[in-house]
Amino acid sequence: MLSRVSKTLFPKLPLCSILRFARAMSSQSAQRAFQLRVNPITGNSEWVVIEEDEPEEQTFNGGSQNALLATTSYLDMLNDSQRNRAFREAIDKTISTPCHVLDIGSGTGLLSMMAARAMGSMTCRMVTACESYLPMVKLMKKVVRLNGMENQIKLINKRSDELKRGIDITSPAQVLVSEILDSELLGEGLIPSLQHAHDMLLVENPETVPYKATTYGQLVESTFLWKLHDLHGNEAKASDGIRLVPTGLDNILGVKPQQYAFHCDAIGKEVKLLSEPFKIFEFDFWKRPDSHGETEVHVKATNDGRVHAVISWWILQLDREGTIFYSTAPRWISLPGNTSHGDWCDHWKQCVWFVPGEGMSITKDEEVCLHAVHTDISISYNLKKQASRNEIMQYGFKNGDFKLTLPPERIAIYGDSEWRHTMFSAISNSLQGRVDPLCIVADDSIFLTLLVAHLSKTSHVMSFFPGLQDKGFQYLQAVANSNGFSMDRVEFLNKRKTKLTMHDTHQKKVDLLIGEPFYYGMDGMLPWQNLRFWNERTMLDSVLSQDALILPCKAILKTCALSAPDLWNSRCCLSKIEGFDHSVVNSTLGACGESPAEQECPCLPYFIWQCGNVKKLSEAFTVMEFDCSKPITSSCGKTQVEFTEPGICHGFALWIDWVMDSENSLVVSTGPEKRYWKQGVKLLAEPVAVRTNESRSTGECRSAVIQASFDPSSGDLDVRHAFS
Repeated sequence: MLSRVSKTLFPKLPLCSILRFARAMSSQSAQRAFQLRVNPITGNSEWVVIEEDEPEEQTFNGGSQNALLATTSYLDMLNDSQRNRAFREAIDKTISTPCHVLDIGSGTGLLSMMAARAMGSMTCRMVTACESYLPMVKLMKKVVRLNGMENQIKLINKRSDELKRGIDITSPAQVLVSEILDSELLGEGLIPSLQHAHDMLLVENPETVPYKATTYGQLVESTFLWKLHDLHGNEAKASDGIRLVPTGLDNILGVKPQQYAFHCDAIGKEVKLLSEPFKIFEFDFWKRPDSHGETEVHVKATNDGRVHAVISWWILQLDREGTIFYSTAPRWISLPGNTSHGDWCDHWKQCVWFVPGEGMSITKDEEVCLHAVHTDISISYNLKKQASRNEIMQYGFKNGDFKLTLPPERIAIYGDSEWRHTMFSAISNSLQGRVDPLCIVADDSIFLTLLVAHLSKTSHVMSFFPGLQDKGFQYLQAVANSNGFSMDRVEFLNKRKTKLTMHDTHQKKVDLLIGEPFYYGMDGMLPWQNLRFWNERTMLDSVLSQDALILPCKAILKTCALSAPDLWNSRCCLSKIEGFDHSVVNSTLGACGESPAEQECPCLPYFIWQCGNVKKLSEAFTVMEFDCSKPITSSCGKTQVEFTEPGICHGFALWIDWVMDSENSLVVSTGPEKRYWKQGVKLLAEPVAVRTNESRSTGECRSAVIQASFDPSSGDLDVRHAFS
C-alpha cells in the first residue's frame, strides 16, 4: 500500500491536508509521526503529532488520526473484492513451501496475513512486513492482533529502502508480496522499491506477487477531454476581449505534461475510439527494473477523427503461469482469460494523457507512432506521424520558455463561455462609475486580474496569488500587452502577514475585493473550504472603503439527496476480507454502516458524475447562506429535503453556489451538473428507502431534515440529517 515517498508524498493521502511526513524516536523507542496539516480557511499550516501509543479519537474533524485516515483511499481499496481475491489466489498458489516473505507497504496487513496463512504450520517460516506510515502501522497491529497472527508477522515501521539486511531482516526473502501501485502504475515508487528490494532484500530470482504488470493505451477523440487542456482553442470564440493564451504564446498556460487519473467510463458514451488497444510497457516484478525505458508503438487508426488523448490502463499478472489477472481497463475493453470488470472503485482509475493543442487529425488505416518514455515514477508520450515524404509532425509537450500550469478542470473553467460571461458581467457592473479604483484579487485568479486591468484603464490591481506566488505575476507580465494593459497598474502583493495596512495599499482604501474563488494546490478541498475568501475579506476589513464591493457577495450552501450505490459500497464497513477480520478498522477509516450511533460518516470530495451509478432523488435545497459583505462568523442552517424520485437514498451532495451580484442574478453554481467542480458527499450510515409525497406506499421516508454548522476556525462543516 504505502511504502515510500515518490511522485507525491503520500499518494493515498489528501495533499490539501497532509504535506509532509517525518518520523522520530523517543527515548522509550516509541514511534512518533509528524504531519503538516493545512488549515483550508486561513491557508496556514500546523503540525499534527501522532504518538504510537496514543489512542485514536472518535472524530473526523481537525487533525485527528481518524480525520487523516478517513479521507484516504484505503477503505475503498479494501472494499475491492476482485483485487482481494486475486491477491489471495496468487499468494496461495505461489507460497507452497516454508520461506521468508517480505511485504512492502503492508497497510492493514492483509497480504502479510495471506502469506502467513498460506504457510500454515510449516516450520522455518517468516513474514516481514514494512509500513512507513505510523497511523497505518497502529491500525495494522490491531488487525493482526484481532486475527491472532501477531506472532507470525514481524512489522517494521520503516520505508522499504530503509531496511537493512542483518539488522531489520536476518536473511534475504524468497518471496515478495506488494501492492505499491497507483492509477499510472509507477507513481507510488514501484520501480525504486523493486530496485532496492532486489539489490538488498531478496534472493536471486525470487517469487513475486504480482509477477508482472503491462500497460496499455488507446487513441480517442473526446470534446470533453479536449476542453480540459486546450485553452487556446477553447477560448478562441470568447467575446470578452480576454486572451489567457494569446496567439504566439500558445504554451504560456496549460496543464502539466503528465498522465491524469480519470474515471473514463463516465465519458464512455462521449468518446470516439480511434484505434484498437495497444501494449506499451511491461514491468517484471521478479527481476530488477530499469529506471528509464523507451519504446515506439506503431498504431493504425480504426476511424477518421482527431486524437485528443491517449487513454491508458494496466493489467496485473499475479502468478507466474498467467492464470490470475487484475485490470484497470475501461469497461469497453475485452479482458484476458476469465478476468472480469470489477465493481466501481475510486482507488485505481484509468489515466489520460492529453495530445497538445487541437490534437492530431488522422484518417482510417493511417499509421501514427507513439513514443513512450518511463522514468522511475511516471510515463509520458509523444505522438508523431508522417505529414509528407520529408516532414514529420510531432504532437508532444516541449520544454522551454516559462509556462504556468493549472489543473485540467481550471483550464476547462477558464474556457467555459457561460462562466466567463458571468464573471465579465459581474466585474463590468462593479466597475461602473468608479474612478481610479483599487482592486484586490484575494485568490489565485489570473482571469479576474486580467479582466479588471483590461476593463478599467485607470484601475490599480493587487493580486495575492497565495498559491501561484511569483509564477502568477510572471504570467501576467507575459500576457499584459496582448490584453491591452500596462504592468505598472498591476502589483503582486506577497502577503505574509495576517492583516494588511494602509501602508500596503499605498494609503488608499480598497474599492473592489474579488475572487473566483480558486486556490492553487487545493484541488482536494471540500467546496465550503473555498470560504477562505470570506476569511481573507475579514482580514482586509480595516482597508476596505465604506462602499467597497465584495465579489462574490454571498455563498449559498446547497444540498440534494442521492442514490449512489457504487460510491456507498466502496465506503461500506468491512467484516472479513478473504477470511481475515477487518472490523476493527471501520471506525478509523470512516466506514458506512455499523458505526457507533454518535459517529457520523465524514464528508468527502468527489466529482459526483464520475461516481458510477448515481441518481438525484430530490431538487436542490438551500441549507444556509454566508454573507461575504460582513466579517466571517460561525454559521448554521437547516432545510427540509422533499424527495421527488422514489429509490434508495445513500447520502447527500453538498456544494456552494457563488453569488456575484447584489441582485442574485449572476450565480456560479458548483453543483453535481457542473462537471468541472467537486462536490462534498455525506454518505449515510445505512441506506434509506424513500418515496415521493404522491406515493401511497408505506414504510418509506418522504423527506429529510438537513442541519449544518460551519466552524470558521477550521473550515469544518458538521452535517446532520433526520428522515421522516
